[in-house]
This record gives sequence, C-alpha cells and structure tokens, in this order.
Amino acid sequence: MGAMQMTFSDEKKPTPTSGKVKMAARDVKVFYGDNEAIHGVNMDIMENEVVAFIGPSGCGKSTFLRCLNRMNDTIDICRVTGKVTLDERDIYDKSLDVVQLRAQVGMVFQKPNPFPKSIYENIVYGPKLHGLVNSKSDMDEIVESSLQRAGLWKEVKDRLDSPGTGLSGGQQQRLCIARAIAVSPEVILMDEPCSALDPIATSIIEELIDELKGSYTIAIVTHNMQQAARVSDKTAFFHMGDLVEISETREIFTNPKDRRTEDYITGRFG
Repeated sequence: MGAMQMTFSDEKKPTPTSGKVKMAARDVKVFYGDNEAIHGVNMDIMENEVVAFIGPSGCGKSTFLRCLNRMNDTIDICRVTGKVTLDERDIYDKSLDVVQLRAQVGMVFQKPNPFPKSIYENIVYGPKLHGLVNSKSDMDEIVESSLQRAGLWKEVKDRLDSPGTGLSGGQQQRLCIARAIAVSPEVILMDEPCSALDPIATSIIEELIDELKGSYTIAIVTHNMQQAARVSDKTAFFHMGDLVEISETREIFTNPKDRRTEDYITGRFG
C-alpha cells in the first residue's frame, strides 16, 4: 500500500466518547425518483465523537449526511427508507417536529451562508424562533457564548451590528457554526465546511472542531483525506451509494479491510 503522511487526531488529546450511541442508522436507503442513491447504510455515531465521511464525488456521503436531520425532505423527488434514531428516537416518526429536530441536529454547509442580517441577529435568530430567550440580557449572553465557542468573539465583539455577510469567508463559516451552536444542538453536521476556505481559515475550523467535540457529536463530509485524518475519531468510506466500511480513523488509513478503501486512499481512483 502506498505510504501517506497522515496526522491522526489521537496524537492530540483525544476526547473519550461516553460509549453511548448518539445517532444510529439502520438499513437507510435514499431514492431520487426510481434511482436508489444510498444502499442500505448501517452506522452508529457515538456521543462526543467526530466521524468523517469520505469517498469520491457522487458516492452518497452528503446525501447520507442530510438524512441525519431530514434535509432531504426539502427535495420533492427524494424518499428515505429505513430508520435513523437520535437518542433512540426515530427521527422520521410522523409526530416529530422537524424544526425542533434541526435545532438538535444542526447543519453547517459547504458555502458559508450567513443571513443578510447583523452578526448579532444571525446568532439570536434561532434562539428567538425556538423560544430560548426572554430578554435582551439572555440574547446578549447567547451571542457572546456562541461566538466565544466558535472562536470568533474577539474578532467581532466591537461590530456586532455589522452585517454577517461583510466578514471574510472563514469568519462567515465560524459565524454559521456559532449560529448552529446558539440553539444548543446535540449533533452538528458539516458538509465540506472548509472547501471554500483558504488553508489558514481551514486550520482554524479544524482546531475548532477538535474543541467542539467535547460538547457535541460531529459528522463531517470532506474530500480532504488529510483533514479526515486530522479531525476525526472514526472515518466512514462511501463508494457508489454503499457504506464500504467504518472504523477508527487510524485503522481506515493504515489497515483498511476493503480493497476499494485502500484503492481510494492510495489514490488509485477517486
């Protein structure tokens, strides 16, 4: 197998998971019309774990990620079967409030998408929507704590009334992470959060992910295998709609069990 220089997350201070399954997928299939895009995925995501989804373009990793907070519901021709649970509760149960689910399982997209509002209003929008704040002091507290956790407070504390869209790309992405944190989620989904960012902004986001996993469970889609090695505890390899294998990140990169995984990470395809 070709040698790859990898920096693994367990060389930093690993965050021990609680051993509790936070989210689980059982025989999850996704159809776009008659086309089956995801074929029977089974996966457990542990509490306070960072799991990276890797694989070639079009392999289904982002489609599967969107199953975890029902973002696929927004696509008319998309249908999901199987079972996905959060703390053992079926998130596709018809009685479940999808708006509430998306507060519990937040999403950070590939392209930073701050609202066309002030930095302050970007953060308080969700807490106001979900009735989490009763006063200006509540809002001030959530704004400061969310921006602190996203590593952005020092840079923006003197311009909270400025538009979020006026920040740099990396700052906008951290604002979007702060916005997700503001509603006290349990899980944060990230769909290639660094693909539009420069190396310095990417490094800041990666350090942030390492800090956030102490409080949240994180699933990240990335095309960057070095990034997967740096930030994740476990890595899942997708190929042509199949979850080929999922294991400890070091194991996936040094001793993959499936030839397709080995071929991908050594650059033979993808």
